[in-house]
Amino acid sequence: MLQVFLRKADLLFIRGGIKMTNVVLPALGEGIEKATVSYWYFKEGDKIKEKEDLVELTTDKATFNLPAPCSGILVQIIFHEGESVNIGEVLATIEEE
Repeated sequence: MLQVFLRKADLLFIRGGIKMTNVVLPALGEGIEKATVSYWYFKEGDKIKEKEDLVELTTDKATFNLPAPCSGILVQIIFHEGESVNIGEVLATIEEE
């Protein structure tokens, strides 16, 4: 299974004094431009811990889990199961604790 790591510093923004982190689909390798959301391990409102598997994604070459880039509350899922996501698009937003 492919391991994907996110650089937390690239994903932070602040909304109303609250730290928010966008979960972005990172570059996955040459020739891979998108992935399909297979399964979310959490639902909106759930507490998550940094590095926990957050979402399972599938490309034409591999299936992999994307880890949570930080601990907090999953406040928004933007792409749902079965939907395609392009590299660089925001999959979800986490409110940091």
